[in-house]
Amino acid sequence: MRSRGWKIIAYCLLLFGAALSLLPFFWMVRSALMTSSEIFQFPPKMLPDHWLWGNFIEIFEVVEFGLYLKNTLFILIPVLIGTVLTSCMCGFGFARLQFPGKNIWFTLIIATMMLPPAVTLIPTFMLWTELGAINTYWPLVFPSFFGGGGFFIFLMRQFFMSIPRELDEAALIDGANYVQIFVFVLLPLVKPALLVVAFFTFTNVWNDFFGPLIYLNDESLFTLALGLLQLQGTYTSDWNLIMAAATVMTLPAILVFFLGQNILLKVLR
Repeated sequence: MRSRGWKIIAYCLLLFGAALSLLPFFWMVRSALMTSSEIFQFPPKMLPDHWLWGNFIEIFEVVEFGLYLKNTLFILIPVLIGTVLTSCMCGFGFARLQFPGKNIWFTLIIATMMLPPAVTLIPTFMLWTELGAINTYWPLVFPSFFGGGGFFIFLMRQFFMSIPRELDEAALIDGANYVQIFVFVLLPLVKPALLVVAFFTFTNVWNDFFGPLIYLNDESLFTLALGLLQLQGTYTSDWNLIMAAATVMTLPAILVFFLGQNILLKVLR
């Protein structure tokens, strides 16, 4: 009986925590279906008097939502390919190959995870300025073809290290080289880890506001995250349209999570 009571308390706390986590999302969706005046009424309304589904259509008329979506996909697809491919190759190299200074190189890569992004912001911006790449997509896409970051390299290395080395030795005895071992033997075994890397890359790029804000000046190159600023006026803003655009932008990330949640949770355990 005592353990049952603790379970009930634990479930109540979990439900309370889940409700708190979902409250911002509920508030965003509910605001997207209101008028701007209803959003700021006090005491606040939990639900709108009239459900204004037309707000979701109006955002496509007020801003170039289709263009921003195309620009976002134009960045997202090569970044996904580059990050998944090169993080996998780096992880394989650190887990399976022997080369001079391997541990030192890996330590340096892990150390980069400790650096706050603000530390490298100015040098990186100056570098791309010298290369004449400001107001292009190169600063947002090109770095992904160099491992995609220390966390992804670390994740892939750990997965490759969990696979028995006897598979490599058997393939070597059969005459395979390391490229063949990587492509035909080990790569199919790390598919769950690749999906996790792809998922985090998708959410990072989809929600990235800071990168496009720094490197893009031309409005025709803006991404969805940056394009939302167009809905914010100097003196007044249509907050119901901003919330509608934020809801539309959030849906793909939620859809991707639900499609891959089983694999994601299995890997993270």
